[in-house]
Amino acid sequence: MASQSEQLTAAEISRLAGVTRATVSNWRRRHPDFPQPSGGTEASPSYDRRQVEAWLDARGRLPARSARDDLRALLHGTASHEVEAVAAFTARLAGLDAGKRAEAATLDDDELIAMHTEALPATGGAGRAGVSTALLRSAAKVARDEGPLAVFDVLDEQTEAPVGIRGTHPTPEVLADVMAGLATSAGPRVRSVLDPACGGGRLLAAVAAALPPGASVHGQEYRPVTAAQAKTRLAEVAPKASVDVRTGDSLRDDAFPDLRVDAVVCNPPYGDRDWGYDTLALDTRWAYGVPPRSEPELAWVQHALAHLAEGGRAVLLLPPATASRPSGRRIRAELLRQGALCGVIALPPGLAVPHHIGLHLWILRRPEAASPGRDLVLLMDASEEPTAADETSDHGRTSDAGRLHKTILSTWEAFTAPAEFTEIPGTARAVPAIDLMDDLVDLSPARHVRTAPVMTPDAALRDVAEVAERLKANVAALTGATGIGPLASAGAASRTWRSATVADLARGGALAVHRGMRASSADTPPADLADRPVLRARDLLGGTRAGGNARETPLADPFVIEAGDVLITQVVGPRGVATRVAGDDEAGCLLGNGVFLLRPDPARLDPWFLAGFVSAPDNVNQATTGSSTPQLVASRLRVPLLPPDEQTAYGQAFRQVHDLRTSAQDAATCADELADLVATALSGGALLPPGVELS
Repeated sequence: MASQSEQLTAAEISRLAGVTRATVSNWRRRHPDFPQPSGGTEASPSYDRRQVEAWLDARGRLPARSARDDLRALLHGTASHEVEAVAAFTARLAGLDAGKRAEAATLDDDELIAMHTEALPATGGAGRAGVSTALLRSAAKVARDEGPLAVFDVLDEQTEAPVGIRGTHPTPEVLADVMAGLATSAGPRVRSVLDPACGGGRLLAAVAAALPPGASVHGQEYRPVTAAQAKTRLAEVAPKASVDVRTGDSLRDDAFPDLRVDAVVCNPPYGDRDWGYDTLALDTRWAYGVPPRSEPELAWVQHALAHLAEGGRAVLLLPPATASRPSGRRIRAELLRQGALCGVIALPPGLAVPHHIGLHLWILRRPEAASPGRDLVLLMDASEEPTAADETSDHGRTSDAGRLHKTILSTWEAFTAPAEFTEIPGTARAVPAIDLMDDLVDLSPARHVRTAPVMTPDAALRDVAEVAERLKANVAALTGATGIGPLASAGAASRTWRSATVADLARGGALAVHRGMRASSADTPPADLADRPVLRARDLLGGTRAGGNARETPLADPFVIEAGDVLITQVVGPRGVATRVAGDDEAGCLLGNGVFLLRPDPARLDPWFLAGFVSAPDNVNQATTGSSTPQLVASRLRVPLLPPDEQTAYGQAFRQVHDLRTSAQDAATCADELADLVATALSGGALLPPGVELS
């Protein structure tokens, strides 16, 4: 058996060959000569490096070996202290100019060790244990060829597991830019900044890039390798700043107890119940109340405020529950009472982990004794702002990110201007702090920002009439769709037929099976497919057009949908699966994650016949696996073996069933819209019910 350093996982093979992990899985299934596992486990096997490289080389898939590949191979299976040592050494390289960095790759062993030793005091002790000179020289070559941050890209692969242990996640670029803008705009000039949970330094770098030369930049991160990465990134982004990044837990072991800065930015760990409640109850930072055990985010809020100079500003990215949990209402009330909270901004879901919820931005200030500040809080609901690419935009995600950035920053600047802030209906209000200090002290923007449109009586009457006409048309279409058939009885007993599984039909060439799969975040779609919409499982379930974007959700081996393809959701819900035959609207879209595609040979299988039978409840039940989250195994679905004319007849009937279901959904949606519109117009005073007249 090969030693651990001579083995590769599937993920490492994909990186070596420059393909997705799904492609490696396909190779394993389709090529009998693909190397057999030589280690690992059944769920996560590993393969002999030499056998894999020989197999790839025989097919022209083995790229020229790079310095990064050599470093990756040397790091494989190394101890954590060696990874930390390489991180410390790389941070030292980042402080050198390009010429001296190139020389480092040619130093002898003694000179490399000496350079590594010089790096130790500046990294808070990271990497003090021994490390091989081969590792140091390999890291120096990567830094020479691609820059120091490329070394950390490789080191991150060795430290993936701990990243999410305490709810810590990198701050996406779009949010880092917004938070940097909020921290540095519309206020006193910022010359010093702190991020007490800086991670790899993305957020801190975004702020540092906006600061003047000579500014002081401070960060703290509890993972030594990540702290070194942050130091390296800041050295590149802000070479003229004074950078000080230290290792440690900011709440339990504050590395800057006496530091006061102009701005604090932070994307703190969320949901961390083990944040130090038992040992920090008497901490002097809790000027607004002792945070309950279940409120670590409010501990970070007060930690940020404790490090601000008078008049300084803090911007934190927090989960929405922080604004409303009952356990934190006393601290929220005290923040309002002392004038420390300036604003809460609700963001759209999907911008950052966890992607399924919309996070909040909290903007705070350290009250000045001579200037207590305004008794107003900006509450802004930006949760409905678009975050996917516009179909008409050439810039995709950048267009929406720029629009979100502009909307938030312009609203904040208007709020901080001397003139009175003008409410933006449905989006933003300046609310007196006293109005927020009720029994709940709920700071959720949606609770206080009026979302119902302000309607004039004439406009309300016109809108009601328009929606009512659409509902009548939908009801008429529904009535027409009920005429399925004419259907006939099968006789005394239900009809039976021979059938074949989808797997059998695929082997016989009657159809092809594909499944949309998400790729890793590092993968990017091909240029010719990058701007195509993606048909997701939620689009099938909702009966809507493709609403995904390949740039936002990268796909492994992107597959283009054609008219006549049968689309099925992989997850089985209480009502089974959602099925659709692709039409002109779906043609050209990409197959999204969690969606099966069956492409029938039109000479042998009718698409609507196929769609109707594969989505039948009994068929789906016998092809479903799993209990907590039932999943469809498409290859197990069975299809009757019927002649073409009977397939066509069944297909027409199934299409009528689909039209009936679609018409019913359209009518129900329109009825809800009309009911909401009338109720809003009546309760808002825009319309009057029959029998009521104005006096």
